[in-house]
Amino acid sequence: MEKKPPFVRREFPPREMSSTSLALLLVALLLLNTFLYLYLNKFYIASGHAEADPGLCPFGYFKLGTVKNCSPWLSCEAINREVRKLKCVGEGAVKKVFLSEWKENKVVLSQLTNSELKEDFLHGLKMLRALQSKYVVRLLGYCEQQFTILTEYHPLGSLRGLNETLHIPKYKAMNTWHRRLMLAMDYVSVIRYLHSSPLGTFVMCDSNDLDKVLSQYLLTSDFHILVNDLDALPLVNRSAGRLVKCGHRELQGEFVAPEQRWPYGEEVPFEDDLMPPYDEKTDIWKIPDVTNFFLGHVEGSDIVRLHLFDIHAACKKKDPAERPSAQGVLDTYRKVLTLLIREAALPGTREML
Repeated sequence: MEKKPPFVRREFPPREMSSTSLALLLVALLLLNTFLYLYLNKFYIASGHAEADPGLCPFGYFKLGTVKNCSPWLSCEAINREVRKLKCVGEGAVKKVFLSEWKENKVVLSQLTNSELKEDFLHGLKMLRALQSKYVVRLLGYCEQQFTILTEYHPLGSLRGLNETLHIPKYKAMNTWHRRLMLAMDYVSVIRYLHSSPLGTFVMCDSNDLDKVLSQYLLTSDFHILVNDLDALPLVNRSAGRLVKCGHRELQGEFVAPEQRWPYGEEVPFEDDLMPPYDEKTDIWKIPDVTNFFLGHVEGSDIVRLHLFDIHAACKKKDPAERPSAQGVLDTYRKVLTLLIREAALPGTREML
């Protein structure tokens, strides 16, 4: 009997296994993409409009912790009667901050310290009231007459302590490239919200160096970011020809955007009246530096930086008009996160396909 050529019997099994593996791989990719879509949409909505936290109460009300009922913002009388100061936990140019207690809940009481800056204090209160959302620290009450603001307490404090927090044994599991990238996405989401808020386009002016930026934001216990200080938040109104200037002093250093620096050279003394105004694209210039801090030096962070190189280069364009919007930066961050999680979940995908 004539035997079949050996290569005929060896040809089909490998081909059949390859087809099965490919089918399983495609199914896995489909499931992973679906998971990533649902997961990312849960936390990051692509819309540039105001995004209210569904857990928030109606305007003028709040709730704390596990309490189901909403309470009205505390008045001067209620703050004086029901809030007890525990200790001073911080002091800036405008206000002093006290860890306090209200009905067995830890809260934060902020009080004006410099009467010359009361307009800044009241502006911050106005912004805090008007911009309540999932991006802004929760307002619990205020007293304009006594220049007092009451807000929710977040024990992890400002972002200046992020790296120290991530080295605490309880939080070491959070010290990964993807969690750090998600914090950067939170930060850009706040900037995006301020640039497209219900009241218009605001510029985050308390941002002349990295440490100052980090001090303006809080880290929540579930590792999200809230903006906490809105004292220096001027409004850009292009249709009315209104741009902004962050303060009345000369700004220097590579952290601030080129248009924020004195443009006439050292031979011309700085004069505030001669300093040209600018728009919200100053915030975009600073995003790469803040994100670089967020990414830190954990395993995988350099790969993230490599994927973000192009968008960060665009953020650093000298011409503000050529920089992307905060929404554009956020969209790119989301794509990079999706791509890197997919590659981490299915290593070797490209080679198999």
